[in-house]
Amino acid sequence: MADGEDTPSSQPTLVRRMGLAALMVYGVGDMLGAGIYGLIGKAAGIMGNAVWLAFTLAMVVALLTGLSYANIGSRYPRAAGAPYVVHRAFRAPFISYVIGLGVAASGLTSMATGSRVIAGYVQSLGARLPTGVLVVAFLVLLSLVVFRGIRESMWMNVVCTTVELTGLLIVIGVGVRYWGSVNYLETPAAAGEGSVAAGISAGLLLQGAVLTFFSFIGFEDILNVAEEVKRPRTTLPLGLLLALLIATTLYILVAISAVSVLPYQELSQSKAALVDVVRKAAPVFPPILFTAISIFAVANTALLNYVMGSRLLYGMARQGLLPAWLGRVHPGRRTPHVAILVLLGIVLTLALSGDIRQLADATSLLLLGAFVLVNSALLVLKLRPGEPRGAFEVPVFVPAAGVLVCLVMIGGRVLGPEADVRAPLIAGGIVVGIALLYALRRPRHVVLDEEP
Repeated sequence: MADGEDTPSSQPTLVRRMGLAALMVYGVGDMLGAGIYGLIGKAAGIMGNAVWLAFTLAMVVALLTGLSYANIGSRYPRAAGAPYVVHRAFRAPFISYVIGLGVAASGLTSMATGSRVIAGYVQSLGARLPTGVLVVAFLVLLSLVVFRGIRESMWMNVVCTTVELTGLLIVIGVGVRYWGSVNYLETPAAAGEGSVAAGISAGLLLQGAVLTFFSFIGFEDILNVAEEVKRPRTTLPLGLLLALLIATTLYILVAISAVSVLPYQELSQSKAALVDVVRKAAPVFPPILFTAISIFAVANTALLNYVMGSRLLYGMARQGLLPAWLGRVHPGRRTPHVAILVLLGIVLTLALSGDIRQLADATSLLLLGAFVLVNSALLVLKLRPGEPRGAFEVPVFVPAAGVLVCLVMIGGRVLGPEADVRAPLIAGGIVVGIALLYALRRPRHVVLDEEP
């Protein structure tokens, strides 16, 4: 670290206030988000009535990396766990730097995109305020909640998760009486060939899994609140895996309900698929209800990305990868207030710059790249003698398989039918930008053995 900078040990630290229930709700809320509300129709267009299979396969893919993250959290329970474990494995600060800022960029673009979505929803409810005013108001309010404390952030998460979960339970509840009314293995290809077997191919399953995989993104954020979790070596892996199981169950039941109520051809053309499902199955529910639910869902995703991003910068600063002042903790609120303020400035700039959906697609590729490196790092550490073991361990083949399937996911995003060449180009540009930042401020001392 540079002379004159505060050392991590001279600063207040985060407080362990999250138990298993709070951590599980954190993970479920982060994964559910608003994605399922817009994703189900597009997935049905690809998979037909077999859309539930796509979610099942995507869960298996996500579970491999999820198990690796659970193992890492049990061994090394600290904020910015991904950059930490990559550096511990490869002793390459530059790679850790790219991993950390790439993941942070993914969260920031998600927040910025979500804030504009929130503004649109509020305007659709009759508000006549400009988009910019609504965006600023939402992000400032969010920053105040995150600054206030992890307990307050988790209470807001509980409220938002309960609302979005209620929306999905409504879809499942109104669809139950339609279950069994269709062939759940019928796909668009099967309809054309006249054979179910002809319709379900490895290529189709891969295409569906690539699309639905991103509905599970969020489990990795659990690692970044490790220093605020009680008994993290056991609580963190259990909370992560339970959150994945709950999200998977909900997704499969929602998918079965949706194709049972509406023909998949109609579902794929809908701009608000789950709203149309409820409108047909239970017209008593007004469509405006799902607009309100969507607001809570998007707000929850933004909140949890804000918590994740601030803890990620805090953790990287404590490790020496970023300036030490980003690792400062407010002595009263016990939150990383400097990191929270810095993120607010960045996300406001992004959100007010207009449509950044291409940037969001690019950062999702960076996140998959991070998964490849984190799985690789765990594989190296598991094979290295003398590394500490955690309370939760997985076999070596789990991170090895995680590397393989994440590379396949990247290939599907870059080369698949709906691939956009701009996304990998933008992702490459972000990496170049991070490399320039690294060159301007090369970390002088990276901490590996400091206890969180």
